[in-house]
Amino acid sequence: MGLLERLRKEWFIAGIALVIAAARLEPAVGVKGGPLKPEITITYIAVSAIFFNSGLSLKTEELTSALMHVKLHLFVQIFTLVFFPTAIWLFLQLLSITPINEWLLKGLQTVGCMPPPVSSAVILTKAVGGNEGIVITPLLLLLFIVRRYIKDWLERRKPPFGTISSCVLLMIIYTTFCDTFANPNIDLDKFSLIIIVFIIFSVQMSFMFLTFLFSTRSNSGFTPADTVAIIFCSTHKSLTLGIPMLKIVFAGYEHLSLISVPLLIYHPAQILLGSLLVPTIKSWMVSRQKALKLTRQPKVPVKV
Repeated sequence: MGLLERLRKEWFIAGIALVIAAARLEPAVGVKGGPLKPEITITYIAVSAIFFNSGLSLKTEELTSALMHVKLHLFVQIFTLVFFPTAIWLFLQLLSITPINEWLLKGLQTVGCMPPPVSSAVILTKAVGGNEGIVITPLLLLLFIVRRYIKDWLERRKPPFGTISSCVLLMIIYTTFCDTFANPNIDLDKFSLIIIVFIIFSVQMSFMFLTFLFSTRSNSGFTPADTVAIIFCSTHKSLTLGIPMLKIVFAGYEHLSLISVPLLIYHPAQILLGSLLVPTIKSWMVSRQKALKLTRQPKVPVKV
């Protein structure tokens, strides 16, 4: 794959690096009170636009089908919203005695509290051939009403919801880091950053392995396709919803950008790891499905 093709495919990750670099060069443009007026355009318009856009992109007609997988849905929600943040909190009690930047550690805790994404987990699950119809973000259910009235128009025009949200998100990331680089009191040491990257990759690998073990037990009741959905949906975290949430919850914090760093790292890390594991997981799923199919075939009696 050529460089241009790679950039076209991973334009959002490249965009994150670009907007952070732009914020570093001229932070005055995106700071509060600056030309972009982020206290209005970001706090009210951009954040609202992301949630509204995400709500419109979800198909209400798939809601019934998704709710049929009650056990699967509960597993994903409990793992990602109960087990995940609790395990991270316990782990951070150990890390708190280390010299790692405390605001990066706080950011790691916020990662644990984030909901699963509507995009990357579903895309990777679908790439493997797993059961992708289970991801629903409760916070967006109210927006289904709007979608119902313009459903036909959305089906005809097929707006690029993902691209719109990603562009708005880049703007939010840009202004967040403008505030950081404009503040001379904030300093991020390289040691803390490297350790956080290592921790994030380790956490993802460990939790993917855990979900695999839990969902493949003989009494779990999950199919191989269900296991694939569980592996990705239980361990992935939403950047599209996460950054706006942090912007709201930590509004006014001078360390907001440092708190955001772990989530910004987690996003490309989950896509990278997921992409690398797709062939292996797909091979396992196919072989497992074949094995189950053979065991369920009725035995032909042998005539003597």
